[in-house]
Amino acid sequence: MRVLYLHGFASGPDSTKGVAFARHFAERGVELERINLRVPSFEHLRLSAMIEKLCGELGDGAILIGSSLGGLAAARVAERDPRVNGLVLLAPAFQLAARWRETLGPAWDAWKTTGWREVIDYTTNAPARVDFGFVEDAAAIDVGFPRVTVPTLVLHGTRDEVVAIESSRTFVAGCATARLVELDDGHELVASLPRLLTETESFLRALSAV
Repeated sequence: MRVLYLHGFASGPDSTKGVAFARHFAERGVELERINLRVPSFEHLRLSAMIEKLCGELGDGAILIGSSLGGLAAARVAERDPRVNGLVLLAPAFQLAARWRETLGPAWDAWKTTGWREVIDYTTNAPARVDFGFVEDAAAIDVGFPRVTVPTLVLHGTRDEVVAIESSRTFVAGCATARLVELDDGHELVASLPRLLTETESFLRALSAV
């Protein structure tokens, strides 16, 4: 069974977690494929394009491991494509557009007016920009919580200041096939990498992917 890793916003396939996951599972004979979700480009990022790309990558079936925005994309693919066999969601960025609108305040209005928001691109550690169409596109797709029926493992930090853990608690409460592991960590979950890897390995073993 194929296993695909999906990075978060402003990140890329060579993220710290992505590389650590690939190395860990390669040592166990599993090739973890890291998918580039910077589509169609970083400046014009679109959740719809991510979903389309992932559906094209599923082949005969796959397990998706998604971090933050990658987790949101993974869950939205799983609810619409039966070729997803399981999900591992790391601090999934549910209801992204609504949450950003609330937290950004006046900066949201400026983004809408100018069409652009300055961010840091973590792949280069340099300033970059993303157009307002990104959140418009996400808002149209990410309505409510994904209706997921496949086995799902959610790992989320209780000190996450980017995506509050309450969103994962609500998602899991409404999903009979999901389990939440709460970690004493922030959004990046790098300090919890050993736990992420062991929990994911156990989950994949139960699905006969390891």
